[in-house]
Amino acid sequence: MCKISVIVPVYNAEDTLETALSSVFMQTLTDIEILCINDGSTDHSADVLTSAQRRDGRVRCLTQENAGAGMARNKGIAEAKGEYIAFLDADDLYPGPYALETL
Repeated sequence: MCKISVIVPVYNAEDTLETALSSVFMQTLTDIEILCINDGSTDHSADVLTSAQRRDGRVRCLTQENAGAGMARNKGIAEAKGEYIAFLDADDLYPGPYALETL
């Protein structure tokens, strides 16, 4: 079990996904898992996710047919092992390195 499960629904976010994930990687709280749910992307989002998973063992990638962000979040919640849940959209970022620690 980890402290926080960060759930990232992903749909055609190849242009913003790396920046979003970087904002998670730079968090001072490192006892996290990062669940990325690829919601049927048709761009190169899967390649970005595969690369992130290779670079950081906290990243776990799940795939589903396109069903929307809500269903992707629900899948992430079902797979989460953290004591707490945090969400981050694939086109967003945490405002600074202490965001999860502060929460």
